Amino acid sequence: MKILFVLTSHDKLGDTGKKTGFWVEEFANPYYTLLDKGADITLATPKGGAAPIDPSSDTPDASTKDTERFNNDPVAQEKIKNTKVLADMKADDFDAVFYPGGHGPLWDLATDANSKALIEKFNAQNKPIAFVCHAPAALKEVKGRDGNFLVKGKKVTGFSNTEEEAVQLTNVVPFLVEDALKSNGGIYSRGEDWAAYALQDGNLITGQNPASSELVAEKLLASLN
Repeated sequence: MKILFVLTSHDKLGDTGKKTGFWVEEFANPYYTLLDKGADITLATPKGGAAPIDPSSDTPDASTKDTERFNNDPVAQEKIKNTKVLADMKADDFDAVFYPGGHGPLWDLATDANSKALIEKFNAQNKPIAFVCHAPAALKEVKGRDGNFLVKGKKVTGFSNTEEEAVQLTNVVPFLVEDALKSNGGIYSRGEDWAAYALQDGNLITGQNPASSELVAEKLLASLN
């Protein structure tokens, strides 16, 4: 199993003066779930080099067994510091693609032409495409094989408007994930705030929030077996 993980390069939380990036748990759980099953994982970002970690996800409150494993794993940390350049990645070289969330993707992956083309290619090859929390933002401009938005008529989830309100970033983010999925014709549903909830519709797998990363990883793994 060769799996491409696409992470954000964006580290500024709007004009708040605070930092953002990717959410550690949403990377770490799927990374280890897949790695422990023998997956060969490549990490890429729009700019290449170090993928920024959202400081809010690297706290005792946000800690899980997987984030602790990451914090004690020099190999994984080295990979995060030296990601490949997204433009150099080809769908032909991988069996699936996975996008961890964090607020960063709202600013770069949502409109990144290389990311858009890559997802469209994976989808055209009917390979699993998986996203968790804020990462479905990367589907904002992606079209399906029929020329419509890829999410149109598909069951999808992602970080909910009420969860964004709870973290008080509704007026900071460039758009809301739930609204973007709905406006592109996605059949959006959600679980309780902060509860694990993930959906699969064909090769498209989406998870609602950080707690959903494990469900997404399991669905991705099942799709590859």
